[in-house]
Amino acid sequence: MHTTVVEVGPRDGLQNEERVLPADVKIELIERSVAAGITRIEAVSFVNPARVPQMADAEEVMAGVPRRGDVSYIGLVLNRRGLDRALAAGVDEVNAVVVATDTFCVRNQGVTTDQAMEAFDAIAKAAADAGVRCSVTIAAAFGCPFEGETPPERVAEIARRAHAAGAHEVALADTIGVGVPGQVRDLTRRVRAAAPGTPLRFHFHNTRNTGYANALAAVAEGVTVLDAATGGFGGCPFAPAATGNIATEDLLYALHREGGSTGIDATAVAATGAWLGEHLGKPAPALLGRAGPFPGIAG
Repeated sequence: MHTTVVEVGPRDGLQNEERVLPADVKIELIERSVAAGITRIEAVSFVNPARVPQMADAEEVMAGVPRRGDVSYIGLVLNRRGLDRALAAGVDEVNAVVVATDTFCVRNQGVTTDQAMEAFDAIAKAAADAGVRCSVTIAAAFGCPFEGETPPERVAEIARRAHAAGAHEVALADTIGVGVPGQVRDLTRRVRAAAPGTPLRFHFHNTRNTGYANALAAVAEGVTVLDAATGGFGGCPFAPAATGNIATEDLLYALHREGGSTGIDATAVAATGAWLGEHLGKPAPALLGRAGPFPGIAG
């Protein structure tokens, strides 16, 4: 089975790192990702630069990315102002975030979950009017650092509303890395029932070492789109000792060894992970770059 791996390193991989990388390094990260065969990249987020200084140069980054007909660049937005910036910058897709629990949503976005969904309704309509695909990521879908377990019925209801608003894709995010494969199976089935026909994507963190098991569980359920970050950088600021996103190169190794295809060169991605670690001043959490591929071939 073919799996589309969405590279989120330029956005989620960098936005919580202490070291703020210059635009030219971010652009090179994206160029390296494209050269490795990655065709969907969450390149930037259009959020308040005072709150997320790592993303303050979103427009500059988008102005410098390589433009190819087979590569789609995603911009993350939280509100209509962010959408307007994203459209002006020339993104191919926008991805809005709705946190599944009120406490986390207020802390993260300053609004309740219902208010975030109302904002998504407007974002989806405006994006459709502009001819730009719009997806929604349901954050903290597996658990919340403030409220504990996230009710799966809540996640399904948000997905239902997103489907009704015209979302082109629904992504479920294990934002703090607490999920297990049983939850992946349960949420996949609930969301498919709530949002029939809407493609499903997953975004896993490896905070408690379950991220890759969860990714393979999603693939076993027929999910064909997964997020990952080169080097395994990033993570949630509300998750103590978070180890970041699942690493693109390590995910590719697992998918390829399972007989799946991605069209991406895992060895090239691993080299980029090591390169990115040098720029961030710390080794990449990913393991493929250390252990090497087996039986010695890329892909």
